[in-house]
Amino acid sequence: MKIFHSINDFQITKKTILTLGTFDGVHIGHKKILQKLTQNTPNEDYESVVLTFFPHPRMVLQEDSNIKLLNTIKEKQDLLEEIGIENLVIHPFDETFSQLTAEEFVKTVLVEKFHVQKIIIGHDHRFGRNRTANIDHLIDFGKQYGFDVSQISVQELNEISVSSTKIRNAILDGNIQLANDYLGYSYFITGTVITGKQLGRTIGFPTANIKIEENYKLIPQNGVYLVQASINSQLINGMMNIGTNPTVGAQEKSIEIHFLDFDADIYNQELKVSILQRIRDEKKFNSLQDLQEQLQKDKVIAKEYFNK
Repeated sequence: MKIFHSINDFQITKKTILTLGTFDGVHIGHKKILQKLTQNTPNEDYESVVLTFFPHPRMVLQEDSNIKLLNTIKEKQDLLEEIGIENLVIHPFDETFSQLTAEEFVKTVLVEKFHVQKIIIGHDHRFGRNRTANIDHLIDFGKQYGFDVSQISVQELNEISVSSTKIRNAILDGNIQLANDYLGYSYFITGTVITGKQLGRTIGFPTANIKIEENYKLIPQNGVYLVQASINSQLINGMMNIGTNPTVGAQEKSIEIHFLDFDADIYNQELKVSILQRIRDEKKFNSLQDLQEQLQKDKVIAKEYFNK
């Protein structure tokens, strides 16, 4: 997959079949559109293009927005590449770009930059300054500028009944299984293993502390989760705690994973951690011994889950 970091960087001579949107999560609803995109590239004279934006438009246009995203840019790239997208354009979204009228956007971007022959889009897509244009306007522009518009029907998308907002809410509510059903894959975080306080070692539960660089990445609700990570090409099971470790009086939020039946130096490694199930809230215990006993119970639950 070719990646372009601006509309102005995009350069291919072929005609394009294109879709556009934020595609946060690349969930099962998005995949309806994206799979149709890859299936509609009829021959080598055409290439598929996904046009997406960063920062998320709500980050730019809503000053009080504290929106967190399901994917980092790198995570989104990887998910789109798995689907078979040939070209990904990540355009910087800013105030100036947001002021383009619908026709300016169609003429100067879709037609002149992308040589678009067909656009595949959801029925509820809106675009242009203040999001005033809809699918009907796009069809009219297609007739004017010589491209086709293929619409994903409301019936198709309603069968799925999913949105990035629904997934974010499920994750924040601790309903990771519902979020995973909507995504079509296990929600994951990507971060680097850093040195922690190493208190886990003193009670027989050494942990890998995960640091996520991107502060816009959505972190699940505090609690204990069952997870899997690929380490040195091996799938390793684990228990992850997200929270402030109240038993030991910690203040800062951390992400710590105790890997089952695994002992190796993985400091400074980048891990992709898939989150499978939430098993309990984070709790403050009266002593480290009480915490250790609870972790032993968690470990039994984890082993039973993974043995299934």
